[in-house]
Amino acid sequence: MHDIAILIPAAGASSRMRGKDKLLEQVDGLPLLRRQAEQALATGCHVAVTLPDHDHPRAEALAGLPVQVIAVPDASEGMSASLRRGVSLLPGGMRAVMILPGDMPELTTADMSQLINGFEATPHPMLQQATSLDGTPGHPVLFPADCFSALIRLTGDQGARDVVKANAHRLSRIALDGARALTDLDTPEAWARWRADTHV
Repeated sequence: MHDIAILIPAAGASSRMRGKDKLLEQVDGLPLLRRQAEQALATGCHVAVTLPDHDHPRAEALAGLPVQVIAVPDASEGMSASLRRGVSLLPGGMRAVMILPGDMPELTTADMSQLINGFEATPHPMLQQATSLDGTPGHPVLFPADCFSALIRLTGDQGARDVVKANAHRLSRIALDGARALTDLDTPEAWARWRADTHV
């Protein structure tokens, strides 16, 4: 799996948390960002994480992990800045990159492996998108290498939605159990509800 990358965009401002950092919230006894990175590393893939800068407090959460840390000086431009810089600085020879949101605490190594296995099982490079059981599109999404140039040209704060749309003809959807493909936590209220429901 060393020629497949998992990119965790973690250079955002976490502005909706009103002073807290969602990526440093504790999940399973770890800061969420470290938990995401460990789950990604367990797939055997190359893991890259974007941060606002190398001295950001989130960097400490990744201490000791064999991940590629990528600073994003223009992070204020939105998600596209993380994707542009993250994809452009991946090691050469990558066949695909999976975009793994940092704020989705229910995603597991097994979920990521399902997308990777789906990619490996197709004779031609296809995008792989996680969905809920009812088919609602979610995350993560895996992009073959021929999508890298489009990812590097992204602008704004819409993520890679336009790249997915442009490749709808070769998009494979993989349903994950529960709401794991949809659960993202952006506000203190969302975290409180999730903790009450999951007892975490």
